[in-house]
Amino acid sequence: MIGKLIDLPKITDPRGNLTVAEQMKNVPFEIARVYWTYDIPGGGRRGGHAHRTCQEVVVAVSGSFDVEVFDGHERQTYHLNHPYQGLYIGTGIWRTLEDFSSGAVCLVLASEFFDEDEYIYDYEEFLKYAGCSK
Repeated sequence: MIGKLIDLPKITDPRGNLTVAEQMKNVPFEIARVYWTYDIPGGGRRGGHAHRTCQEVVVAVSGSFDVEVFDGHERQTYHLNHPYQGLYIGTGIWRTLEDFSSGAVCLVLASEFFDEDEYIYDYEEFLKYAGCSK
């Protein structure tokens, strides 16, 4: 299994539910950065890269989308549509996010601050990094 689904605590209440993400508790790393994407146009894609050192937990806090992960050998797709569930993606994993529903919001908890040099954007470079060929 390349990615790992993580169930985050869901506290139900008649006034509305609450979900908590805590570093080193239900998120397996210290959180250095939080960001979210939204208003993705129909047919749009996000991701299309891998990280050398950054770990992430991806959450569909509203709506739904698919996350395809690839380690250079195995490919797996996860459909995220619960705000109380996250997808853990470790280092060296190529990820593509697509099929966003209308109004989808993708929240990402990251283990590292933004560093352009830490990203692998070129697919051929990623394949070499992963130690495989097409």
